[in-house]
Amino acid sequence: MAEYNANIKNIQGLSIPVVIKRDKRLKKTLRWAHEPDGSILVRVPMRYPKRLYKTILKDIQVQISKPKKVSKHRTDTGLQKRAEEINREFFSSELKWVAIRWVNNMNTRLGSCTNGGSTDGHIRISNKIKTWPSWVVDYVIAHELAHRKHRNHNKAFWNYLRNNFPKTEQARGFIKGVGFGQGTEIEE
Repeated sequence: MAEYNANIKNIQGLSIPVVIKRDKRLKKTLRWAHEPDGSILVRVPMRYPKRLYKTILKDIQVQISKPKKVSKHRTDTGLQKRAEEINREFFSSELKWVAIRWVNNMNTRLGSCTNGGSTDGHIRISNKIKTWPSWVVDYVIAHELAHRKHRNHNKAFWNYLRNNFPKTEQARGFIKGVGFGQGTEIEE
């Protein structure tokens, strides 16, 4: 992956390092996300013209400079409260997100967490699990919250989740059992 390094200013005027890397998995669109060290990683398709990098930087600077407003319909108050309790109890209140809400358009996934882009920090939980045991719903919330620290389902992610949320394996077993009973595979 080729790299291009630059800096942009945030709304407070502080400099934020940006790294642009070519990614052969991307075909048409670019992706960007805040890294844990405070920098921004931008992934672009392999054939993306280098002459457009300055435009990318300007666009990202505009997006991060916009004040984050979340309308009331974007966050479910009860779900937000439960996520805050889980964050406090299991993650020492270290995780940050913008909005969490129930959605009805997830068919095989239980939740999702956006890292980067204009919806950075938005967590969505499938309303299909509302009737599940509370400890399993709590696990799904904890799982999505953990993605605010670790984006991928790598070893560090699973260690972090298991070390902080004690019923991880029991909840995963429940989810696999539900999937088996339905004859489908449910994505965590």
